Amino acid sequence: MSARVLVVDDLEANRRLLEAKLTSEYYDVLFARRGEEAVQMAKREKPDIILLDVMMPGGIDGFEACRRIKAMPETRHIPVVMVTTLDDRDNRLRGLQAGAEDFLTKPIDDVQLLSRVKSLVSLKVVIDELRAREANGKKLGVIGEEIRPDPLDAHRLTAGNVLLVDDNPTRSSA
Repeated sequence: MSARVLVVDDLEANRRLLEAKLTSEYYDVLFARRGEEAVQMAKREKPDIILLDVMMPGGIDGFEACRRIKAMPETRHIPVVMVTTLDDRDNRLRGLQAGAEDFLTKPIDDVQLLSRVKSLVSLKVVIDELRAREANGKKLGVIGEEIRPDPLDAHRLTAGNVLLVDDNPTRSSA
């Protein structure tokens, strides 16, 4: 499956490494060096997936770039994977709250990279098909223009409770 991947990283060595891994699997690779550039390229180029570094100097970081990409109707459906050395819970939570679909920790494992890209690109293909069907339905008058909640917003984090039932006390204490 060929897809367009936008790689956003301020370091050329990281961009080239990802390019080598992705082009070996026949993905087309686009590049951005800064968060602002990533937002504009996402809007203009409409990639199938974005691999977004978190820490970039100057301007906006990866969290803010992700937030801006997910805020625009024309780009909110593009999956974003945060690529970072920050592997703690708080930064993962910040990324998910910004709208990222997943995280990859540097140094990037090839199998994890390719499996995440493949699965998220497959998901985007399905979403694109549903969006095209909805647009055609509206054009033909089969689907009305009433306001409905955006199903893509359903994955946003909200507060909730989890009930864990386990007969092993060491697994159920948290």
